[in-house]
Amino acid sequence: MIKINGVEIAVYPTQFAPTVLDIDDGDSTTRTADGTLHRDRIAVKRQLEMTWGILRWSDISALLKSMSDTFFNVTYPDPMAGDYVTKRFYVGNRPSPFTVANGSEILWSGLKVTLTEQ
Repeated sequence: MIKINGVEIAVYPTQFAPTVLDIDDGDSTTRTADGTLHRDRIAVKRQLEMTWGILRWSDISALLKSMSDTFFNVTYPDPMAGDYVTKRFYVGNRPSPFTVANGSEILWSGLKVTLTEQ
């Protein structure tokens, strides 16, 4: 189950890759002369990469509209939590290559989004 702002997404991705990110390297992160790293980890955040196969025009539109706010809540299966969690994300670039026109219907393929936790 994947939801954006409490609504299940229109079409599930063919690839879903959650990543646990360390936000680190604050001003106090240093490496000493003997090579030992003294790390200043600021936070642990999530990043979700999703890719879709062929999508109908109405489906790609619904997906893109669901991610149109600056920030939005996403409920997803989190491998580290071992459960479904809801976190606040933003979306980066959203390439959506055109595939083919089938009469008045345009089919899209390869929509890829990267969501990063706020």
